Amino acid sequence: MFKKMFAIGLVAALWVAVYAAAPMSVDSAHSNVSFSLPILGGMSKVTGKFGQFTADINFDEKDITKSSVVAKIKTDSISTGIGARDNHLKTADFFDAEKYPEITFTSKKVEKKGGKYILTGDFSMHGVTKEISFPFTIHGNCADKKAAKVEPPCGFKATLQLNRKDYGIAYERKDNADFMGDVVDVDLDILTRTPPPPRPAQ
Repeated sequence: MFKKMFAIGLVAALWVAVYAAAPMSVDSAHSNVSFSLPILGGMSKVTGKFGQFTADINFDEKDITKSSVVAKIKTDSISTGIGARDNHLKTADFFDAEKYPEITFTSKKVEKKGGKYILTGDFSMHGVTKEISFPFTIHGNCADKKAAKVEPPCGFKATLQLNRKDYGIAYERKDNADFMGDVVDVDLDILTRTPPPPRPAQ
């Protein structure tokens, strides 16, 4: 009887530990890291996305400040729909994918201000690291503690702007230096699922 109660208590403790800051796996097949860059002052734009990325997300529903995220994006997974342009973007003129194979973000602070969630952390791209902050929204039932067998879906959305020249990506066309804009709009649509709690010992 004592062994059974001990096992139940141990499982309960593990369950609480897991969900205090619930680790979430990213559903990469239904998540997107996309971007757009203005062309000729906004007369048009180039859009694209990164096909390979990972994110280790820990979400604490009760205390958002205890949440965290570490994300990695493979630079050579960039896709704009035009092969020649994608190959150029992977060269030293832009991302230099061979030398800098990853874009990373490591959170330092998660907070709620004025009804908005704010994420702050170190963003590294093209060998340059800068602290950035941006708002994000949460969608879905991210902390469904009742779903023991089914992982509840949860969505995180964010839109932010980055100046490519701040990260040493300063390429300009020789025939028209104003052809490409400097500020890139980034859209994050991340769908996650929370792993189910540990099963009780038999």
